[in-house]
Amino acid sequence: MGEVVRFISKSERERARLIREARANYERVFPSHSIGSEQADPSEGNGSQASSDP
Repeated sequence: MGEVVRFISKSERERARLIREARANYERVFPSHSIGSEQADPSEGNGSQASSDP
């Protein structure tokens, strides 16, 4: 019932397809270590956390 249909232009669909393709190529070249690698592992330091060491 209150379903909204959004028009997506051809160029927008092509842009989305190219982005998906580029991400797939990047993943082939630089494979992630695990499926959940997009979430930061708290045990790994990424340099954004302040250290209490002098």
